[in-house]
Amino acid sequence: MQKLINFLDTVGEKIGVAVSWAAALLALVIGFDVIIRYVFKFTYVWMIEIEIYLFGIMFLLASGYTFKYEKHVRVDVFYAKLSKKKKAWIDLLGGALLLIPWCYVVIVSSWYYGLSSFMMGEGSPQPGGLPALYVLKFCITLGFVFLGIQAVSQMLKSIQVIFNRDN
Repeated sequence: MQKLINFLDTVGEKIGVAVSWAAALLALVIGFDVIIRYVFKFTYVWMIEIEIYLFGIMFLLASGYTFKYEKHVRVDVFYAKLSKKKKAWIDLLGGALLLIPWCYVVIVSSWYYGLSSFMMGEGSPQPGGLPALYVLKFCITLGFVFLGIQAVSQMLKSIQVIFNRDN
């Protein structure tokens, strides 16, 4: 079980590192956009859309990485006061009954959403905008696949805690 957890965590870690480069690229694009906007008094539609695409890609693809490090939004009224084993039960049941089914629903529905966009060659509705809007739509599917992978890893870790197999 530990080998599978390590593999799943490695996948999430590598995705997180790769997505962090999108953040650096986004900062460069925004910086360049600000310079040309305020110095030369114009901007490009495609540049604004690249900013939107990069932000969306970062947000979606980093969801599993964020979940791995517990940096996601959590309502923590009672959870913080529970024992490690009770937290593991909540994480396991929450993952099995809520997170995995939700990931499945979004993966299936967003796959068809992206596929239909691809089939019609959907691009930006703005003149001078980017083609291939379906790339961003497929990132919804991919982001939830990565979140699902990390959810399985977290559930396996919870099982280890419940059965006292921490190491």
